[in-house]
Amino acid sequence: MKLPKKIPDGQSNFEKIRTNNYVYVDKTRFIEQIENEDNDYCFLIRPRKFGKSLFLSMLFHYYDICSAEKFDVLFGDLYIGKNPTPKRNSYFVLRFSFAGIDTNSKERFESSFNNNIEASVNEFLNHYEEFIPADEHKKIRLELLESRGNLGVSTIQKDVFDIVQKDKEKRKLCVIIDEYDHFANDLIALGTNLSIKEYKDLIWANGVVRDFYETLKNGSQTVIDKIFITGITPIMLDDVTSGFNISNNLSNDVRYNEMLGFTEEEVEFLIDECGIDREKITIDRKFLYNGYLFHEGAEQKLYNSAMILYLLHKIKVTEGEIKHLINDNLKTDYGRIRNLLSKKENIEKLEEIIELNKIPAEISSRFSIDKIHEKKNFLSLLYYMGLLTIDIEKGIPMLTIPNYSIKTMYWEYMENIITERNPQMVYDPSVIFEGLIKMAFDNDYKPFFETFHKNFVSQISNRDLENFSEKNIKFLLLSILFQNNIYLPISETENSTGYSDIYLQRRNLYPLVQIDWVWEIKYIKEKDSRKKAFIERKKTEAIKQLQRYKTSNLFKDRKDVRYLAVVFVGKKDYFIDEISI
Repeated sequence: MKLPKKIPDGQSNFEKIRTNNYVYVDKTRFIEQIENEDNDYCFLIRPRKFGKSLFLSMLFHYYDICSAEKFDVLFGDLYIGKNPTPKRNSYFVLRFSFAGIDTNSKERFESSFNNNIEASVNEFLNHYEEFIPADEHKKIRLELLESRGNLGVSTIQKDVFDIVQKDKEKRKLCVIIDEYDHFANDLIALGTNLSIKEYKDLIWANGVVRDFYETLKNGSQTVIDKIFITGITPIMLDDVTSGFNISNNLSNDVRYNEMLGFTEEEVEFLIDECGIDREKITIDRKFLYNGYLFHEGAEQKLYNSAMILYLLHKIKVTEGEIKHLINDNLKTDYGRIRNLLSKKENIEKLEEIIELNKIPAEISSRFSIDKIHEKKNFLSLLYYMGLLTIDIEKGIPMLTIPNYSIKTMYWEYMENIITERNPQMVYDPSVIFEGLIKMAFDNDYKPFFETFHKNFVSQISNRDLENFSEKNIKFLLLSILFQNNIYLPISETENSTGYSDIYLQRRNLYPLVQIDWVWEIKYIKEKDSRKKAFIERKKTEAIKQLQRYKTSNLFKDRKDVRYLAVVFVGKKDYFIDEISI
């Protein structure tokens, strides 16, 4: 009997995965594809947790001369093992990762950046010690020891270039750079002490970052044969262009759509290889995690690698009982864009995206850090961060929310924004949860709406009330509902008769919950509340819409759904009518 493989949740070391019985989704065919490019200096952008670091680890072991003896173990049964290229295991490989660079001041940045380069060179010296003449090895070691971070970026790089140039076998250098833009993203997302001006000084003019890329460019004339760079955003492309204008950007090339992330077929492969019982997969994984496209002409939508590995790991460990649909670490990563929402126009764009689930936009292939708040660039940044993706509607490219999991993050942002705007909305989450418990297990919706009205609607400031609308009520409701794990709240659910405002779909996690809910929400300004006919008209509209939904393909003949028409009147009152099943 075949032994089930382990799930590599959180693993990015290719050798460890291949030698410790972890399942590996074969992406090695892209090595051959990359080698067939006219330009050997390649650049790829993908969102966080899409498998970039694992892909770079795979490239390292494929090209590294020290890994030649392990080739059959690591690659033998993979595509590239059966179709190796002449360049396999023929390079010295110099690796850099710019995660963790200190951006709290210009001085700390320079020191941290230099230390990072020195650490990478030290790793290089250790790994290739047997190929480096003893005197050269000792000389550079001594330089690094004495410099204590002050040797200079270009000097350290050139020392490595000199070693490679003196190689008797005339081998060349492959350079791999992970998270090339990490420090720029920190500056944008976390609002670090490093100013935009200081950032530009470091990357433009004679800054250490520019120095690093200029030295790489010069090295490509002599010893560097291959360069592969990955990151999350194209923000630094403009900034390093003059220092490194030789890269081939594969990010929006349809041929590389599937290079990172998982297709549906690859997820099926993971399930089979890990021995997961399909009957334990009681959630709609496509709805929750699928949906990414990186070119409008691509055929296969993709899963975020970390999301699906987290899901499969939880299913395997918990036998299918999954309380939290998203890895908290992933939430933290996506939460980095919170700082971008400081501008009013960005919040308005966010509200539009949440309300409509899509927005017409073109993707900027590059933009500088001081232009990220421009509408086109802000939306492009959300795309590169994995919070929007490409979709096609009637032949027109759109940006849309990729899946339900990402939508929950948007609603978390909205909950924070709403409560920050209205600090008087102080509430105990357990009280809200108690209302949902009543609704879920006793089919009693009244406690929830009483709590919602008391703690939220009635606390709206008079200034905000002037521009308040039905959309705002739905935003308030959904921002709370998305914090629970009893129901999956779905806004604007498409059915054959229209779009329902809020659909609460029960989760299999709680089998005693027997009822789904469909709500149609209406709002009337207080000044109109004196007109009873106006209120009745709104009620009638909501009821008619619900009656149409009942006959739709999604809800027809279902006895497990209850329908509520809810009309809010200013911040002082509300009415609920339930239509019969």
